Formats: sequence, structure tokens, C-alpha cells
Amino acid sequence: MSAGSVRALLSRYGLAPNRELGQNFLVDETIAERLVTRAGVGFGDAVVEIGTGLGVMTRALARRAARVVTIEIDAGLVRLLEAEGALAGNVSLVHADVLDVDLAALVAPLGPSVRVIGNLPYAISSPILRRLLDLRRELRGWSVMLQRELAMRLVAEPETRDYGSLAVLHALCTRVERTMDLAPGCFFPAPNVRSTFLNLAPLTAAKSPEAAELARIERVVRAAFGTRRKTLANALRAGLGDAADARKIGDALAKVGLDPGVRAERVAPEAFRALTHALEEACALESDA
Repeated sequence: MSAGSVRALLSRYGLAPNRELGQNFLVDETIAERLVTRAGVGFGDAVVEIGTGLGVMTRALARRAARVVTIEIDAGLVRLLEAEGALAGNVSLVHADVLDVDLAALVAPLGPSVRVIGNLPYAISSPILRRLLDLRRELRGWSVMLQRELAMRLVAEPETRDYGSLAVLHALCTRVERTMDLAPGCFFPAPNVRSTFLNLAPLTAAKSPEAAELARIERVVRAAFGTRRKTLANALRAGLGDAADARKIGDALAKVGLDPGVRAERVAPEAFRALTHALEEACALESDA
């Protein structure tokens, strides 16, 4: 779709891209087909799409997947898509805010081969990514379009500037593949940043933490990175509050062989997992939930 045709289509329905919703619509149909291929969508798959937009990705998915359930928050776009007859018969359109949707309940009846795909607005990318981690045992995988800055934080390695809680949690739960960088011209309106498309596949249950364990790891990791300039021991003391005093933190660090003076960005994901177990024993650590 050209920029002119997109403007004309939106204008017919009195619509314009909504900045508050972070709307930058994918309009390059060739790129959409390529992304569906790189996401590994198969002919027997069911797909949940986050953000229908103008339906460009939705139509590409519908040509490949057995069923597509697509979620769109914007009532105007829902009206446009329905009036234009823009979606195929194997597509179900859900008008809702994805943050209000019970994704587990949505996915459950779709069968054993479910994927999630979405062009995620920056403002809600992190909470959606976290919810997908909790849902990972129910999915074959998920593929997301992110601002390149956020994507680099997700795939970051220890001892790099971008390494933080997002990278730690995903490394413990998923195998991440950076598949494509997209230029601003693939979208309307063109964003000011480049976008990156990632594929994520869940690790086996034997290799990754259960939900309750992941929540406790998350608490420790967020405390560790909450004050990046502090040593790990001091950051944990500040971030965990009354749950852990200096002696107990020191004991836990010693048990897993971590120097109290190290900073969080030098601690590997599995070391954070081991540290969480040690803190559980020393402090009866619980999740924030």
C-alpha cells in the first residue's frame, strides 16, 4: 500500500493514525509475506495477532495459517476493516485492548500449535513481552516487531550496555532470533526509528523456570539493575528492602560464588537464577506478586 492510498483509505472513514496508541501501520505487503515466512507460520497453525492495524500482516497470515485471531483496540479501524471486507473467512477480529484480554483463555481453544505475532507499540511492549513469557508453555513461539532499541535490550549479552532485566528473563525462558531489521518506509506514518523483527521460541520445561520461580527471579533481577552504578550487594540491599539484610545477601552471594562488589551487568542469567535460589534459602524470598 502506498502512502497516498493509505491516506485515502483512512480519510474515507474519518481516521488518522493515533499517536497515543503508537500507530505506525505496516503497509509493505511484500515485507509482510516475508515476515510470516520468517516467523515459521505453518498451514496447520493458529495465530493470535496483536494489533490488526490496516490488516496487511493479517491477510498475509490468513493465506498461510489455518486460523487467525487478531486483536485491535481502535474502534475506527475495526469499523474500517469490517466495512471494507478486508479480512478472510479464517480470521476472527476481536475489538479489545490486548492488555485487558485473557490471552491464556483466548489461546486455549485454538489447539496445540499456536503462535503469537505482533507489531508492538513501544509504550506497551514490555508488559506484553512479560505476559508472553508467562504464556510460553501454551505457545509454539511468538514473533514481535519492536523498536530496534528495545529489541537490542532483549537480545543483549552480559557486560554490554543494553544488558538488563529484559535480557535476563528472556534468556532463561526462550531462544531468541533476530530475523530482520525494517526501515521506517515500511510503515505509515514512517517512525523516526528502525524496527527489528524477533522470533522467540520457548525453552523446554526442564530448562526454564516455572511461573512462580520466574517471578522471584524477576524480583531479584529488577533489584539488581534498579541502581546500576551500585555493587550487586548494595543494589540488592536497596531493592529487596526488609526482605534481605546485608549479612543474608552476603551469604547468598558467597554460596553461588559471586563477588559482592560485582555489578549486575556482569552477572549471567543462570547466575541470577542460582542467586535467587540462594536468597530464597537465606531470606525466605517471595515474588512481588
